[in-house]
Amino acid sequence: MASDPQGQLLPFFTAMEHQGRIIVSDVPKLDLELYLSNYTGRSRFERLLLIGQCCVPLCLDALKAAITEAKKGKDVHRYQDACDSLRLAAPHEPEARYDEAWANATTRANNARTHQLESELKEYKNNLVKESIRIGYRDLGEHLESIGNLNGATDAYVKMRPESGTGFHISEYSKHMIGVMLQRQDWSGIAANINKQVGAGDGGAERPYYQTVGGIAYLSTAKYAEAAKLFLEAGDLSTCKRFSDVASPNDVAIYGALLALATMDRKQLQRKVLDNPSFRACIELEPQIRKAVSMFVNCRYSACLEILEANRSDWLLDIYLQKHVPEILSLVRKKCIIQYTVPFKLVKLETMNGIFGRPGESIEEELASMIKSKALNARINAIDKHLVMVQEDPRATMQADALAMVKKYERDAVERLRRMSIAAASLELKGTGRKGGGGDAGDLPGFSDILHQEHGASAAILADELT
Repeated sequence: MASDPQGQLLPFFTAMEHQGRIIVSDVPKLDLELYLSNYTGRSRFERLLLIGQCCVPLCLDALKAAITEAKKGKDVHRYQDACDSLRLAAPHEPEARYDEAWANATTRANNARTHQLESELKEYKNNLVKESIRIGYRDLGEHLESIGNLNGATDAYVKMRPESGTGFHISEYSKHMIGVMLQRQDWSGIAANINKQVGAGDGGAERPYYQTVGGIAYLSTAKYAEAAKLFLEAGDLSTCKRFSDVASPNDVAIYGALLALATMDRKQLQRKVLDNPSFRACIELEPQIRKAVSMFVNCRYSACLEILEANRSDWLLDIYLQKHVPEILSLVRKKCIIQYTVPFKLVKLETMNGIFGRPGESIEEELASMIKSKALNARINAIDKHLVMVQEDPRATMQADALAMVKKYERDAVERLRRMSIAAASLELKGTGRKGGGGDAGDLPGFSDILHQEHGASAAILADELT
C-alpha cells in the first residue's frame, strides 16, 4: 500500500486496510465527475464513499463530494459516516467539521414527517379505503428508507403487499423491497423476489430491472455464469439508463462482458457478447472491454490480459465488483493459458513466460498449481524446461468404456433375475382397478406381465451366465 507524498493519509488507509478494505494506490483512469454523472440516489453516495475509503489519489475529493451528496438527502447517518472518514483522513479540512446544526434540523424534520405520514395512514385505515392505505404504507416506507431506517421501511412495504390488487401494484411493491434488500445486501432475498416476479410472468416492462439486479445478486454470491447470463439479457441502452440508482449501462457492459470472459468459451463469446444485438449498445460504451473480448475470441490472449490488467484499478473501485476482481481475472487468465496450449503437444516454458509471465515472476509455479488442481492436463519437464501436454490414450479410453458397459450389463442382468425369482415365488404385486373421471383405468401390470414380454431364451442364457 502506497501513501501520499507527505504521509498524511497513511493512518487513514492503514485503518481502512485493517477493516478489510482493498486499497488502490494507482491512479485510476476514470474521471470522478464524469463517472458520478451516470448515477443517482443512494448509489451515487455509496460509490463516492467507497472511492474515498479505498483510492489514495482520489480520497479527499471523493470524501468531500460524499459529504456534499449526503447533505442533499435526509439520512443523517450517511452524513456522519462521510464526516468521520474525512476527519480521520484530513482533520484540518473545513468539510471535516461536523455540521451539528444541519444534523439536528434534519433529524427534527424527519421526525415531524414520520409523525405526519403515520397520522395520515391512521386516517386512511379508519376510512377503509384500500388504495389510500396502500399509498400511505408506500409513502411511509419511502420516507423511512430515505432517512436510513431500513427495518421500518421493510415493515411498511410488507404491510403494503396485502393492499396491492393489480400487477402494477405488485411490481411496485417488489421493486421497493428489492431496493431495501440491495442496501442490506440480502442477496438470497433479492433472488427469491426476482424469481417470483419473473417466474409468474409479472416482469413486463420491469424485466430489464429484474435482470440487472438479479445479475448483481448472483455476482455478489460468486455465481458468475448465472450472473453473466442475466447481464447479457438485461436489454438495450434505453432500458438500462432507467436504473441509474442501481447501476449504469457502463456497469452492465463491464459486468456482462467480464463475467462472460470468465465463464464462456470462444464460440459463446462471439454469439452472446459480440453478436448480441441487445447487448451491443451497452458494450460499445466500454470499448476496452469489447476489445478484450475480441482479443480472446481471436486467440490473442496476451493482449486480452494486458487490457484487463490495465483496467484493474478502475474495477476495484466498483461497489459490486470490487471483492470479485482478483478471482474473475484469475479465471480469465487460467482460461487463456489453457486455450493457448490446446493446439500443442509441447510448449517451451520460455515461450510461456514471454506471453503470460509477470515482471520478476516465473510462470512455472502457476502452471504447477493448475496441474495440481487438474485445471491443466499436462506435465512440466523441469530438465528441458518444457510443458508437455498429456494426450488421452485411445486404447485406455476404449477399455474404460468397455468395463463400464460390462458393469452396466451385469447390473441389468441381476435385476432381471431378481424379477424372475420374485415372479416364480408369486410375490409380485398387482394393482387394483381404479375408477377416475375418464372411466376404468384397468389393472396395473405386475412382474409376471412384464416377464411375458421378455424372450424366454434370453432369460435362460442370462441365468446360465450368472450362475
